[in-house]
Amino acid sequence: MKSIKNLLFVCSCVLLLVGCEQTTPTRISVIFDSDTNNELDDQNALAYLLFNQQVFDIKGITTCATYNGGDIDSHYNEALRVVKLCDQENEVNVIKGANNNFDQIKTTISKANFDGYEAVNFIIDEAKKIKGEKLQICAVGKLTNIALALVKAPEITDKIKVIWLGSNYPDKGEYNQENDVPSVNFVLNTNVEFEMLPCRYGALTGTDGVKIYKATIQEKIAGFGVQLNTTVKGRDGRDYTNFGDYAVTLFKNAEYYLDPPSHALFDMVTVAIMKNPKWGQKTVIPAPVIKNGVWVDRPNNTRKIIIWENYNADKMLDDFFTTLKYPHLTAFQ
Repeated sequence: MKSIKNLLFVCSCVLLLVGCEQTTPTRISVIFDSDTNNELDDQNALAYLLFNQQVFDIKGITTCATYNGGDIDSHYNEALRVVKLCDQENEVNVIKGANNNFDQIKTTISKANFDGYEAVNFIIDEAKKIKGEKLQICAVGKLTNIALALVKAPEITDKIKVIWLGSNYPDKGEYNQENDVPSVNFVLNTNVEFEMLPCRYGALTGTDGVKIYKATIQEKIAGFGVQLNTTVKGRDGRDYTNFGDYAVTLFKNAEYYLDPPSHALFDMVTVAIMKNPKWGQKTVIPAPVIKNGVWVDRPNNTRKIIIWENYNADKMLDDFFTTLKYPHLTAFQ
């Protein structure tokens, strides 16, 4: 009888261990693709991602240049600055991507050192490594690097999922879209899994509805993040020892809207919706296309995409602020 009890005890322990192993969460494999020097939402989104490594397995940070943020070196340097401020310089690689747009580059991708080759090749290589899941690309700038990767290596189409902060769909305009419309149309006309988070300026249904109030910035952000033993020089030339203090200076130069004054955290929403899809509403639609700057729906298109809207701004912002205060830099911390 004693031996039977021992056997049952051992079996119970084995089942418990197996159960624990099965419930261990799988981190999301992600590349963050960003025009990091454009404004301030890219930096906050990147810090939010870096401080959520219990959720995300970050393969790297790829950069692209848009017209407000200078050339690719400026965007690369800003991304590297944020990585340093988050104490991840030796853990997460930053890679230079496209300076110019899709149409200017696509005919040159057979050359070894075409514009953006480092980021494009990195995306391709990481996608090919993926087994049993898709590499997710959190794209918060123009889609040039991703479109070029799909042109150069169409075999990765089924290996990646693109989550893009861009457009004002169904209305026209929006910064990321207008920086490279041909890359948007190219991606929409492939079979790559694609999700789009429209900004919708002035509307609560888009990412513009997830705002931080000017009066709360100092309280919610200043001093938070990892405290460094060394300093990192900001783009304003001053020295910083944590991301929060640097982010506050970015907000000082921002434009504020409405009353009370607020500023949208567009790009952060993309990371938040990847972390918890329950914080937004998704709709599957036939992939539209942009013609002469205007969205044209294609109701008979068999190629489908997802549109995200109607976000739970309070939960997203609460999680963002909590993450800055209590960052997770390792898996399952």
